[in-house]
Amino acid sequence: MSTQPPNTTLTERGGARVAVHPDARAASAAIAESFAAQATEAVRARGQFSVALTGGSGPVRAYRLLAEEPLRSRIPWEGVHLFWGDERCVPPGHARSNFRMASEAFIARVPIPPENVHRMRGELPPPRGARAYAEELAAFFGAGVPRFDLIHLGVGPDGHVASLFPFTPPLRERDRTVTTNLHLPLGEPRITLTLPVLNAAARIELPVLGADKSAIAWAVLRGPIDPFRYPAQLLRPMDGEMAWMVDAAAAGRLIG
Repeated sequence: MSTQPPNTTLTERGGARVAVHPDARAASAAIAESFAAQATEAVRARGQFSVALTGGSGPVRAYRLLAEEPLRSRIPWEGVHLFWGDERCVPPGHARSNFRMASEAFIARVPIPPENVHRMRGELPPPRGARAYAEELAAFFGAGVPRFDLIHLGVGPDGHVASLFPFTPPLRERDRTVTTNLHLPLGEPRITLTLPVLNAAARIELPVLGADKSAIAWAVLRGPIDPFRYPAQLLRPMDGEMAWMVDAAAAGRLIG
């Protein structure tokens, strides 16, 4: 058994950096601090900071910290632009809405201009919602593939990121920035950014917390290369960096 302690950084497949923290609280604090630092620097340098948020339970604690002091007052909210990596095709007030989770966690509690919140329209028919979001990205970033300052991505127990599920056609999408997919176990349609957009980001951060994520973290980072089975293996930033922000429980197989 390795004696390598938490609070360290591992370098894994594809140059991914894995920041290991003692527990979920420490990892969440690091995720929130990273957001605040990047936002401050980007707004100072360029006047705006673009970030695509993720859903799921992993980032909730970190997102809540953004609305608490000292981070709430440090972040230049007037220059922060919030987007989403994916969304369930439900209304924004639905319990499964990624927008609702982020809104309750921090958006409704910070002084961000409403026009800076670019949510996916999950209440629209999926193809229409995807087209509308592609148009919103183009209006903000211009033509071509958008380059986000930061993208947050969860990793599902099957290795999916955003709503790019194993063995599904959107894994091969190279022309569109936004597409639709179907979560087969629930029969739930989704809207999702595509891999070219994810891999164009300046930085990707993956909040991966809990012992139930230990097996998939190992499979993606050290297991056999099988990217259509484990879509997270398709994350390869072209001109950026990728960091897994994990707690010791999620890193158990990596450091054990």
